Amino acid sequence: MKENYFLIHGSFGSPFGNWLPWLRKELEGRNGKVYTPDFPTGVGFQNYENWSSLLKVYLDAGLITENTTIFAHSIAPVFISKFLVENKVPVKKLVFVCGFNNYLGIDKDYDSVNRGMYLENLTNVKDYCKEIICLYSDNDPYVPYEVEKDFADTIATSQEVIEGGGHLNSESGYREFPKLLEYI
Repeated sequence: MKENYFLIHGSFGSPFGNWLPWLRKELEGRNGKVYTPDFPTGVGFQNYENWSSLLKVYLDAGLITENTTIFAHSIAPVFISKFLVENKVPVKKLVFVCGFNNYLGIDKDYDSVNRGMYLENLTNVKDYCKEIICLYSDNDPYVPYEVEKDFADTIATSQEVIEGGGHLNSESGYREFPKLLEYI
């Protein structure tokens, strides 16, 4: 099967926010097949079970394979890690932006929707992907640098700190993120 890409948004996000629409256009311009699931968000709707059910539709359709590269932002990296481990799904590459695990303290709503996404043994994701790239910044206003660095140190085959990048989202000026093109 041909290579394909999944772009996964974070908590309270959508496939139409941050750098996801830009990256989708870039990948499609290179003849890539791109999927951008629109996961349910908000307290009471965003949880691991709902997100997993939606992603399982793509898996059952044979669209998540050993030729798949997944780009994921914020809570999505740990969600994807948990999904791959629980479903024993190997993929080609994971590109994680501002990923974290087991961190609470953003605010009660974020803590509520993020809590169920966390993975007990994060290193297990390395059994399903041999190339894991983590990008994060030195001044994220939501997740402390040490938490994102610990996430990357635990699973990344390569990592990069973006100086002054904030949460690497549109709020921090990232409607485009050309650095990601290095990982396709």
